[in-house]
Amino acid sequence: MPGNSKRRGAVRKPGSKKGPTVGSGGQRRRGLEGRGPTPKATERTGHPAQRKAAAAERRAATRPGGAGAQGRSGTQRQRGTEVIGGRNSVLEALRARIPATTLYVASRVDADDRIREILRIGTGRALPLIETTKTELDRLADGAVHQGVVLAVPPYDYAEPAELLEAAERSGTPALVIALDSITDPRNLGAVLRSAGAFGAHGVLVPARRSAGVTAAAWKTSAGAAARVPVARATNLVRALQEYQAAGCFVVGLDGDGPGMVGDLPVADGPVVLVVGSEGKGLSRLVRETCDVVAAIPIASSVESLNASVAASIALYEVARRRA
Repeated sequence: MPGNSKRRGAVRKPGSKKGPTVGSGGQRRRGLEGRGPTPKATERTGHPAQRKAAAAERRAATRPGGAGAQGRSGTQRQRGTEVIGGRNSVLEALRARIPATTLYVASRVDADDRIREILRIGTGRALPLIETTKTELDRLADGAVHQGVVLAVPPYDYAEPAELLEAAERSGTPALVIALDSITDPRNLGAVLRSAGAFGAHGVLVPARRSAGVTAAAWKTSAGAAARVPVARATNLVRALQEYQAAGCFVVGLDGDGPGMVGDLPVADGPVVLVVGSEGKGLSRLVRETCDVVAAIPIASSVESLNASVAASIALYEVARRRA
């Protein structure tokens, strides 16, 4: 009808929000393009996963020894180092002149004779000293009990199996070596080291594979004995035992089903290698076949077996008693 084109609202005003569009192809192409693949949750700003990842990075950056973290002395814990916690363990390690890298001490620590000697030895050796908080020490010691002092040390320097016999020759006493077969708990290794130091053993032999190593947990459990008793690592435990036999050592395996008794060993006066297996599986087949004799520790029938470190302690005591 004439005049309808002038009706209010019949024609879109120029410059409106949408504006005139010729055809629908452009609109459909833009709709099909989309916004690309959905980013990961950790990459979306404001997402809970992204906030959690960012918080973890901040904690790692401020943790003692973490990336970018430095103590008051400007030193930094290097990757691959181990930490020793506890006053006795740290003091024994310093007395044995273990090549430590950093000494961490809690602020306002209750200084007893051990702490004073630790600080005296550390400053005398120009060891970097970092005073830090208890929370940071907890993180550094991975939650283990540290008693306000932690020592960072490089990875343990293992001896060669033949070096244990050389140590016995230098001491002028018959060789006494503890060999561990499939002991995977470092606390068991630490307890064996402590007993080995108490009864005059010349060292502990461990396999290179499927066995516990001298870690911070072993250092802690040994109460410093790891600084005095060498630990040798053998690529092949059976071959190392055969080499000990060729050198004149008598290899004794400890097993609950052994025909002999530890207290009746007639060879305790000579060079002896005591082989201890895991509590559950005992000695492996090849190791058992390599032993010259398999001896048992008499226990009550109501108890299935002894812990590996306890069995090693009893056997060491019997050898030391017969030698005395």
